[in-house]
Amino acid sequence: MPNTTPAGELDADAIVLSGGALSLEGTDAPLGAVSDWIDSVDLPVLGICVGHQFLGRHFGGRVVRGDPEFGAVDLTIDRSDHPLFEGLANPLRVWANHNDHVVSAPPGWTVLAHSSSCPVQAMAHPTRPIWGVQFHPEVEHTDGGRDIFRHFLAQVHR
Repeated sequence: MPNTTPAGELDADAIVLSGGALSLEGTDAPLGAVSDWIDSVDLPVLGICVGHQFLGRHFGGRVVRGDPEFGAVDLTIDRSDHPLFEGLANPLRVWANHNDHVVSAPPGWTVLAHSSSCPVQAMAHPTRPIWGVQFHPEVEHTDGGRDIFRHFLAQVHR
């Protein structure tokens, strides 16, 4: 759905905030009505790349311009007991393509994974089924990417 769709018109079981080249730097609302979606509907959410950064900033974390990551990254899973990463290799080789980083997770959120150049590669909301990943699980270069999506979808149907 376009990110301009009003929250009241969403017809979804979950929301995936997809990645992209967009930077959050210098703008307050780069993602259309997404803030309204997050604040007014109780759906599972998976933020990828800029979607992850959006979640971090929206909930009070710190997002900054950092050294770009492009290509293969070794992800260290800090919470292998979290449903998103359950049963996956640690470390996990993932694909990254971003300039901005979540350097501090929002208050109360759990950091699920990090890399040598990005301290918050994955994070989880403390009470809602909302997760963010800085890397791209949707590409074939990410080991376990399909499993990450399966794990997310398993939470959708709980």
